[in-house]
Amino acid sequence: MTNLRKTSVLVALAGALALGACATATPYQPAGVNGQRGGYAEQRLEANRFSVSFAGNSVTSRDQVEMSLLLRSAELTVENGYDWFATVTRATDRDTRFYTTPDPFYYDRYGPYWGPQWRFYQRGYWSTWDPYWGRDRDIRQVDRYEATAEIVMGRGPKPAGDVNAFDAREVINNLGSRVTRPVSK
Repeated sequence: MTNLRKTSVLVALAGALALGACATATPYQPAGVNGQRGGYAEQRLEANRFSVSFAGNSVTSRDQVEMSLLLRSAELTVENGYDWFATVTRATDRDTRFYTTPDPFYYDRYGPYWGPQWRFYQRGYWSTWDPYWGRDRDIRQVDRYEATAEIVMGRGPKPAGDVNAFDAREVINNLGSRVTRPVSK
């Protein structure tokens, strides 16, 4: 193998690894770990009241974000010596952005690319017609979710009939294995 081919293969492999690293869901970990934007965060408001949040990246589903929020709320409850928690407020926000990229296979206002076109003779000269004119952009929608909740913690059995109350240990048992964990190195 020539040096040029080896270099090309190494560059392609490095690019594939870099893209693969970007295409993973936000793991269940504190926000800001390893320079990641997402993760969980909490703020104590009172002795038994916290504000909890979990933010995902563009490949983290809404379900994964909401499960991570509930799991962190349950773990926080147990860590502080409580048995159950109730959500006072809870919301999931979606941040939607649109990205456009030129399609390299059609004509662009900056110059010709390969693309189907038709020529026709009209009034003494040849003219071109491109049926795809104006459709030379790919549009991609990217969604990011962030879930927030204010929780109140309590001891003993959870309040009967309160649909916003959760048994912390039961939530940990049911959701602990379903969230995306960090990849150990």
